[in-house]
Parts: sequence; C-alpha cells; structure tokens
Amino acid sequence: MITSTGALILLAPALPIALWAAGSDLKRMKIPNKAVLALAAVWPLLGWMAVTTWTAWFWGFALMVIVLVLGYLLYTTGTFGAGDAKYAAAMAPVFVGVSIGMLLKIIFVCMIAALLLHRIAGSIPAIRNLTPDWESWTQRRYFPFGLALSGILVFYLAVAFWSQA
Repeated sequence: MITSTGALILLAPALPIALWAAGSDLKRMKIPNKAVLALAAVWPLLGWMAVTTWTAWFWGFALMVIVLVLGYLLYTTGTFGAGDAKYAAAMAPVFVGVSIGMLLKIIFVCMIAALLLHRIAGSIPAIRNLTPDWESWTQRRYFPFGLALSGILVFYLAVAFWSQA
C-alpha cells in the first residue's frame, strides 16, 4: 500500500497525465503513447518514495507486466482498446498492496460515473457546441474508457491520501 505522502507524490504528476489521456480519448478516441510513457515513467522515478518497502516497489513492476498481458489478451478479443490496455498497465503499479475489494469498488464507481457523465454531457447542447469535434460524441460502438481509467487513478490516489492523512 502506498503511504499518504506517497499518494500525494504520485498524484502530482499523475493528475495532468490523467487529464491529458482522458481529454485525448474524449476528443480522438485515442490515448497518446506519450501519455502512456509519461505515466509509466512515474513509477520508476517516484514510486519508490510512495511505498514502504522495496518489495512493494518491485511488485509494482510485476503488476505493470501482468496488466499489460491481460490488456493485450482483452484487446485481441476486441473487448478493450490497445491504448486503454497500455494506459491501464502504466497505471497498475500505483495499486500495489491495495485490497482487491476496495479497488473493485473504485473501479465500479468510476466506470459508472464516467459513463453517466459522458452520456449526460453529450446530451447537453451547450457542451456539445463547445466540443463539436469530439469523436466520442458520435462513436456509439465504443466508449472513451480513458475517461474511466483516469478517474480510477486520480480517485484512488485522492482516497489513499485523504484516508491516511
């Protein structure tokens, strides 16, 4: 589990990257590789300050590989986008040591919230007029899952910070 200070250390660079990835996914239905690489670099550079043991830090890298393999398998079945799979792998180390129950609750809440927020915002003409070139408004088959993934990352880090502060 990451410490309260560690959550804040990771949140500082993760928040702008998460906003970038979510915004890009909303606009172009793609998460830029540069955003994925930037987020993947956060763990090796700052993750060791966020956890209490070196073992946890190394487990973060293992989680990254595991999620990348699972994401690739989901991508090959057509249930997950390639950018989403890479982005999920880049953010996976942050969740080292978290209880599975808590993580599943956060994932569930953020996925439903992202879907509702996207659908409600898309039905408001003023918002649609401000963002007429967003592909996610017209894409009915796919959902900009980068919005949900970014929410999961930011919400978890915020909860980890506030629950231990």
